[in-house]
Amino acid sequence: MNNSLTEKEYSPEWLLEEFVKIYGGEKSSVRIFASPARINIIGEHIDYNGGKVFPACIDRFLYAAIRKRADTKIFYKDAKFPLSFEFDVNDEFSYSKKNDYANYLNGIIVQLKERGFVFDSGFELLLASNIPAGGGISSSSALECGFAFALCQTFGFDLSRVEIAKIGQMSEHRFMNTKCGIMDQFIIATGRKNTAEILDCATLEYQYVPLELGDCCFVVMNTNKVRKLSDSKYNERRSECERALKILQDGGIKINALCDLSPRDWQECKTLIKEENLQKRAEHCVMENQRVLQAADCLKKGDLVNLGRLLNESHHSLDAKYEVTGIELNTLAQAARQQEGCLGARMTGAGFGGCAIALVQKDKIEPFIENVQKTYTQKIGYPAGFFACGSGDGVHEVDFSNLPDFASRR
Repeated sequence: MNNSLTEKEYSPEWLLEEFVKIYGGEKSSVRIFASPARINIIGEHIDYNGGKVFPACIDRFLYAAIRKRADTKIFYKDAKFPLSFEFDVNDEFSYSKKNDYANYLNGIIVQLKERGFVFDSGFELLLASNIPAGGGISSSSALECGFAFALCQTFGFDLSRVEIAKIGQMSEHRFMNTKCGIMDQFIIATGRKNTAEILDCATLEYQYVPLELGDCCFVVMNTNKVRKLSDSKYNERRSECERALKILQDGGIKINALCDLSPRDWQECKTLIKEENLQKRAEHCVMENQRVLQAADCLKKGDLVNLGRLLNESHHSLDAKYEVTGIELNTLAQAARQQEGCLGARMTGAGFGGCAIALVQKDKIEPFIENVQKTYTQKIGYPAGFFACGSGDGVHEVDFSNLPDFASRR
């Protein structure tokens, strides 16, 4: 059984070899950067509603190999996709559908230029990703932040990790026209191995929480139904929350975001919102924000049973209140909960396809995957993808001296 979420697994060693085959030159002139996927343990669709979220980086990466050129040309290539692109660093970049993944890269360049950074040359880039595109574990943010970090390190731009996250978000807003929240970029830029991160999306204050799961781990389950935020109802949900917030503010509730409300506050003011769908969206935000605080407390106490319960509650709210799941994600979550050794499961990411996560005892992972796969395939008609994940670092440069048997071959 192939439980990978990508057809081929790429390594930094392979990418370095391939870069030299394509672009020539010496391996020693090439730098490789790694940018992780992320899971959001809990706290979904509240990052843009002033809420707290609880993401963690996982040990699955997008790799970017880069080298400065002597001229001003820019070359983009990807190991998986046939499209390659050529630009000039002095171009006036704008979004174009024909530029495909290059739009994400050009958007980052535009943001860096707007901050006053000057490129003294062009560069060559080769990408290879072990993160499924459109899978709900943040492939686009990994690309944006990994590329931004690679450029800053390569060209000597002094930019903090928090600013790299902001650049990724602003590129989405202004270049890709997707009004995403800050969570994905933030955890990918600032994350640390063996920790999760409580992020207050209103203030960008954050704290690390030890991610100690004992004899359990998270299993990522991909519906294999690809969705893109810009093509989904993501912007519609955001607009609905903005409408709900305005109704409350016009009714005299002094808040700046829906997640400013406590559960008690919500009970006292929810009747101001007459439209049922808007009331459901707002209720999800308030209660999901509370679940984040409870989940962090569970991890601090080592209470994985109640952490699993909160995962289940989150999925139910995303299904019934926020309506962003669908048959594929619901099938995965429901099948997962029925398996021995599964403490809880929920969708992660924007929804409408993509991925779910399950908290599973390590010694039960093999039968868990086999049984969930069987149920999913029978109901949906095609297989899902699975992998058990560990923790990973945020964006970083690959240190080849730490890779076994590679330093001598370089």
